[in-house]
Amino acid sequence: MADAEILPDDGPLQSLTFDEIEPGMSAELRRVFREEDALLFAAVSGEMDPLHLNRSVAESVPFKDVIAPGMWAAALISSVIGTRLPGPGTAYLRQELRFVRPVAIGEASHVRVSVAQKRADDRSIVLDCVCADEAGNVAAEGRVEVRPPSEKLHIARGQRPEAFIHEQGDRLKKLIARAAALAPLRAAVTHPVDTLSLSGVLGAAEAGLIVPVLVGPKHRIDKAAAELGADLSGIEIIDTPHSHASAARAVALINEGGAHMLIKGAIHTHEFLEPVVARQGGLRREERMSHVYVMDVPAYPKLLLVTDAALNITPDLMCKADMAQNAINLARAMGIDTPKLAILAAVEEVSPRMQATLDAAALCKMAERGQIKGGLLDGPLAFDNAISPRAAKAKGIVSQVAGDPDILLAPDLGAANMLAKQLDYLAGAVAAGVVMGAKVPIVLPSRSEEAMSRIAACALARLVADHQA
Repeated sequence: MADAEILPDDGPLQSLTFDEIEPGMSAELRRVFREEDALLFAAVSGEMDPLHLNRSVAESVPFKDVIAPGMWAAALISSVIGTRLPGPGTAYLRQELRFVRPVAIGEASHVRVSVAQKRADDRSIVLDCVCADEAGNVAAEGRVEVRPPSEKLHIARGQRPEAFIHEQGDRLKKLIARAAALAPLRAAVTHPVDTLSLSGVLGAAEAGLIVPVLVGPKHRIDKAAAELGADLSGIEIIDTPHSHASAARAVALINEGGAHMLIKGAIHTHEFLEPVVARQGGLRREERMSHVYVMDVPAYPKLLLVTDAALNITPDLMCKADMAQNAINLARAMGIDTPKLAILAAVEEVSPRMQATLDAAALCKMAERGQIKGGLLDGPLAFDNAISPRAAKAKGIVSQVAGDPDILLAPDLGAANMLAKQLDYLAGAVAAGVVMGAKVPIVLPSRSEEAMSRIAACALARLVADHQA
């Protein structure tokens, strides 16, 4: 008897009834065991054996690496039975499996089930099952008894559920570790007079990212340190009478060469930026400065940059060109060779009635002519088809950017700010914000941001400084 047809992963599901099944029929699948699979399996089953989850523990035992739980093979066998032979509607009765060897991360498992017996008394069948690697080395084998459905079923295959296993801020932590491998940078910290701003700075110093110079009223800095239980011995403090003087002195310190990064503390953004943007003695360069959020969004497969959520309220075309270049420069400093930049609008078609779409088209042409360098641009794109490959495909958009952007350039500050905060508060993102386009990288956290975001922003600024050197 020929093997049962192996259905494609995107085809319909159909079952075989008891009468249709004959001894010798078989079906199979192939699946690679990934590190994410171990985490998902633990999340669903509660099986938290560190040999399946923790590489440092696994290295100390004979396996030398994380291995799949034994029931991983059983789950794959169940998948073949439930989707291929006999298929949907099959009742699982009992199983007897022997586990021969572990499955390692990255190993492809070939699972095959074959009909060994038919039992007319209870209309059940016995399946021989084997799970082996590509060389035929058996990981698990045994027999399973099932009862096929009484009626033949034809069912449209549903889309495989998407699941995300992601420790909050995990990708930003990797950037922090990368930046910490560089020599720490002297950073002028403007008015760190509350526990939140001071803790972030001290955390960045402890991580080896910065050597802080605290610029502000010393008695208030000391009070914040006392509330934190922090020791400021060995940390330079420049005493100033008030926040305005703190901002001016911090910028002067940068211009004097006494620091190479500027960090906002417990001070209003407009007051902090006033000496930064001053025509005389400021930190401006020829291009426009812009703010970029780097967001670690659990439901997105990589870090996502959003600009401009803090500085440029209603940017015109040339301002957007600088915003795009600044974001590309940051992405490249993060190690993204050719960042993909999606230019957002409400629709994905160019319309003379919608300025954001005209700007997007012009920006793409500017990139083609080399006026914006180092990235791949596309737009206008609505948010759905910018971020989702399924949405882009449904709308017939053929693009290297749509569905896979590294950067989202919003049409104005309001849109960017709401987008970033929605990702933060509704999607569990962790955000780190920096200002690009100045003489030195500027860390511009929101006053409500936690220490993790502030430390990550310092790491980004450190990477930018290294990239610009």
